[in-house]
Amino acid sequence: MEFQDRTLRCMDCGAEFVWTAGEQSFFADKNFKNEPKRCRACKAKRAERLATGPSGTRERVETKTVCSNCGKETTVPFRPTQGRPVFCRECFQQRKFAAGGA
Repeated sequence: MEFQDRTLRCMDCGAEFVWTAGEQSFFADKNFKNEPKRCRACKAKRAERLATGPSGTRERVETKTVCSNCGKETTVPFRPTQGRPVFCRECFQQRKFAAGGA
């Protein structure tokens, strides 16, 4: 399939930017379905904003919870999603090795 440069509008700043034929080819090779929504500058700003907390360093989340397997109180480095099991370190490692991982 032959691609041609296309002009798109950034959803953040509203500026027009060129989505080159080479970039379109790369997206097609990777089976990406959506075209880019942000210009390079806004994409970089957004990535920086997402990667850093308010103090300029990535904020680590620690959440106290109960292991879904053994019932022990534990702390996990993420916010659990409702309806999904959460495991303490020991139970997580047991499940990981039982499943054939590392």
